[in-house]
Amino acid sequence: MITVLPVEGMPEVRPGDEIADLVIASIDLREHDVVVVTQKIVSKAEGRLVAVDPEDPRSVRELVETESTRILRRRDDLIMTETRHGFVCANAGVDLSNVESGRAVLLPVDPDRSARRIRDGLRARTGVTVGVVVSDTFGRTWRRGSTDVAIGVAGVAAVVDLRGTTDGRGRVLVGTEICVADELAGAAELVMGKASGVPVAVVRGVDPTWLRESSVSEEVVRPYREDLFR
Repeated sequence: MITVLPVEGMPEVRPGDEIADLVIASIDLREHDVVVVTQKIVSKAEGRLVAVDPEDPRSVRELVETESTRILRRRDDLIMTETRHGFVCANAGVDLSNVESGRAVLLPVDPDRSARRIRDGLRARTGVTVGVVVSDTFGRTWRRGSTDVAIGVAGVAAVVDLRGTTDGRGRVLVGTEICVADELAGAAELVMGKASGVPVAVVRGVDPTWLRESSVSEEVVRPYREDLFR
């Protein structure tokens, strides 16, 4: 049985904080737990905060363009971009929510590296083997509403490849790859919410075979040669 536990009572994260320390001060981890951490606190801990003029839309727009490698679409204040990480998302992930006025939060420079740092810190302090997912909120093409997805992972599979296995009727699966990192991020968001002040959740009871080295940048981001839409 899979259980999703909110990590409550964590203090406001500031630049230079060690997220691993804050997590273990708030919850006891078990072997094979997966710790899901929101991008917002990772970026804050890494100092990915910049000044913007909240009264001047051009200030935010220029920041979005700086953080983008390509502008895909524009509509009013919304800009669909591709980031340096290869993510296609709104406004290059630049976020003004849950941060003091006049500041914007940028995506981590390398979310997979950020996840590894947290995972290594948790393992060094507790001695348990855990996975870490760094999550962020994305919209989906052709679907309304948003959901949390993984932008970085460490110690847990990003994608589980079921090709070559058989379904319940014995037929061989030829194209089934499951993005379990996104599923873990979405499950964690159910207990974290957007305004509850819970930036971390623990997913307990996952398949131990999922706990392996992985990378969102290498396993999830679709290369151009496979992309039918860009």
